[in-house]
This record gives sequence, structure tokens and C-alpha cells, in this order.
Amino acid sequence: MNLKSFTLLLTTAFLLFGCPTKTTEEIQKAPEEPTSTVTKPDVPEEELSPCPKFKDAPNPDQTSTDYVLYRDFLKARDWDQAFSYWEKVYNVAPAADGQRNTVYADGIRFYQHFITTTKDSTEINQYIDRIFELYDEIDQCYKQGGYIAGRKAFDLYYKYRNRANREEIYQMFKASIDEDGLDTQDFVINPFTALLVEMQYEEKISTEEAQKYQLKIREIIANAKEKCEGRACERWKIIEEYAPVRLESFETVRGFYDCEYYMAKYYREFSENPEDCDQIRTVFSRLKWGQCDEMEDRFQTLIKAGNTHCVEVGPLRLAYDALKEAKYQDAIDLFQKAVDEEEDSVKKGTYTLIIAKIYDAHLKNFPKARQFARKAAEYNTSWGEPYILIGRLYASSGPLCGPGRGWDSQVVVWPAVDMWNRAKRVDPAAAAEANKWIARYSKYMPSKEDVFQRNLKAGDRFRVGCWIQETTTIRTAQ
Repeated sequence: MNLKSFTLLLTTAFLLFGCPTKTTEEIQKAPEEPTSTVTKPDVPEEELSPCPKFKDAPNPDQTSTDYVLYRDFLKARDWDQAFSYWEKVYNVAPAADGQRNTVYADGIRFYQHFITTTKDSTEINQYIDRIFELYDEIDQCYKQGGYIAGRKAFDLYYKYRNRANREEIYQMFKASIDEDGLDTQDFVINPFTALLVEMQYEEKISTEEAQKYQLKIREIIANAKEKCEGRACERWKIIEEYAPVRLESFETVRGFYDCEYYMAKYYREFSENPEDCDQIRTVFSRLKWGQCDEMEDRFQTLIKAGNTHCVEVGPLRLAYDALKEAKYQDAIDLFQKAVDEEEDSVKKGTYTLIIAKIYDAHLKNFPKARQFARKAAEYNTSWGEPYILIGRLYASSGPLCGPGRGWDSQVVVWPAVDMWNRAKRVDPAAAAEANKWIARYSKYMPSKEDVFQRNLKAGDRFRVGCWIQETTTIRTAQ
């Protein structure tokens, strides 16, 4: 085979096999598998990989032929034949033509496949060892900034969690971000965001570190949205739907975000409903929590609306004042005191639901919010609003229970719809509100294809995990 013919075959093979296959349903559901293949544009000889290349092999023509053969067998899923030729190439020319890490990347692909073919733990561990050795070799032969650190962390987070603890994985992701800055790989952001929140809540990193990296995450996403092209934009859109939502958890840490964060996020909600007391109290409390200046014009407008529409008298005023002042535990205690002292079951339900809303809107504690919403429904059995709230808790849990999109994030809509339908059954007055939420979220249900691929069908019963732990009915998006 002459060099010109080989180059044509090489280019064709690379286009066909540039990305490894997806891996799904490992330790936890992983998003789309990032590619391990790196290709350089045509570069001068002195800029080629320093590692052994085709031209360095004892028999360059034979090695080139073996390369094309293993790629052809790989295309045909003839793993044994492909691997035998791959080993020949890897042993003498692992850097291929010096412009692409295809041989290394395919090696990772082979060992990922071998993991699926055995239950022998010793063999599995050996294959995983080889995968990480190949990552190290890529890093030596094709420097790509923080790519390899991020790629290793991705695999450890989604597939091989017994190989590293969360702190170690977090540090690897962080190293990748520190190295690549605004050009950080898209697959790094979502798992790093989840770990950032976990590490801060468990006091394994400082608030200052969490503040620094949440800002970096937002900057990386904004930069990527501005510069992305084609399919990359779709990936960044998924990230944008996940990471900022997870970062909202830091709202429970006083002083984490400044006033302008809360003003930008919540004041618009008041502007859209300037006479709604629930909205006024929520926004007032959020701005107080964010340590906003009450003399600021927008805050003054909010205060005037509250004084006009939401003045409380009697014993409950202390509870509402505590809520407005962002003294959330005091407010919960005072509303619970009102519940205990009240004889009217409807009023008991009203005060209990306020507690549920505090846990939801201000403390981001969904299980507690559900607990008190259920109590509110018990006090007032013909009231649909508690079920509306529970449905919203479920529907908004996509980023908590999955990567933001995909099966794990979509199935939360099913129990949400159950709650909204229940609200309609017990309270006809709640039908319009319930139907609004059902219409909004039904399009986010899994598709018929996704359900079918899991050997399920619409109408089957299904247990949703995460914090929800509800048995529901499978439905598909229209």
C-alpha cells in the first residue's frame, strides 16, 4: 500500500470512528459520553506527537495496514479480531500519524467493552487500570490542557466510583477547570456543579471556594453559549438547564450571593404579581436574606405593596414578621405554634402550608416541604393547593434526581402529574391551576421510544426513586 492510498484510508477510518460509544446505566445514569479522541490540524513535523508514530515502526507499511484492518474489524464489531490488530499497532505506533490519539482512544473503547463481557471483579479491575493508564498516555503524547483530568473525573464520577472518593473526584474536576478556564470541556460542568454543592454543604470546602467556582461555572456557560456551534450548542443548553438550578442551593447559605443576585432573580416575580401577598412576602424575605438596602427604590416599592395588601394583625403578625425578616426557623416555630393553638381545621391547614412553603422557597428542603404540605391536606381534605405544591416539588426535581435531561430527570414528571390530578379531584377550584402545570410539564415526559427501550409501556406502574420514592403510572410525551 503506498502512502497516498494509506492516507485516504486513514482519513476515512478516522471519520467513521472518531468517537467512542456511549456507556449507560453504570453506577449512576451518565449523560452523553464525552469523546476521548483528539485530532490536531495538519501541523509541521516538529509539532507532531513525540510518541512512536507509524513512521517510527520497524515496518511502517505493515503497521499502517494493521491500523486500517483493526479499524475495519472494529466497525464490524468483531472485537477479537480488531483487538488483535490493535495490539500490534499499539505496541509499535501508539501515536498513529502523530496528529490524533485514535489508537489510545480505541484502546479505552476496547477495555470499556471488555468490562461488559465479564463478571470477574479481578478482570474488571485490570481493565479499569488499563483505561486509566491509556488516559495517562494520551496526556503524555497529546497534551490537551485539563481534558484528561476532567475525563478521568467524569469516568470516576459516573462509572467507577469505588476507585475514588468524592473529594478526590472533585479535586480532579477542579484541576481541569483551573487548567482550561473559560474553555473547560462541557462534560465537566454538571458533575462538578453537583459535587461543589455537596462539598460545601458538608463543609469539606470553604464558602469562599464555593463562591469562586460557582462564578467560574456561570462564566464558562455564558462564554460557551456565545461561542458554541452546531451540536455543541445543544450540549451547553442541557448544561444551562442543570448547573444554575443546582447552584440555587447556595441560596440557603447566608451571604453566599449578594443583593443584586436576589434582586435580579426575585423582583421580577413581584412585578408580575404586585398584589399577591404570597409573592410579596417571598420576595421581601429573599431580599432581606440577601441583605438588600430597604431604602433602595425597588425595595421601597415592594414595602409599599406589602403595606397596602398584606398587613397582618393579631398573634400571626409575629410569624409573618419573622418570615419577612428572613428568620426562617423562628417563622416556622411561630406558625407551628399557631397551628397547635388553632381549633379550626381549615386555618390549621393554611398555617401548615405556609410552613411547607418556607421549606420549599427559602430552605430548599423538599422532603420537609412535602411533609408539611401533606399535613396541610390532612387538615383540609377538600383543598387542592397542598397537592399543587407537592406536584411542583416533584416536577422541579429533574436537576436533583438526574443530569437535567434524560430518563432520570424526566420520570419525576409522572408523580407530579399524579399530584396535580389529585388536586383537581379533591378541589374543583384548583383545576385551572393544576391543568396549567400539567400542560407545562407534560412535554418533558419520556418519549415513547425511551419507554420502549426499557421494556416498559405506557400504563405500567413505575417506582420513582431519588428523594421522591413514589409509585406512579408511566406516561409518554405527546
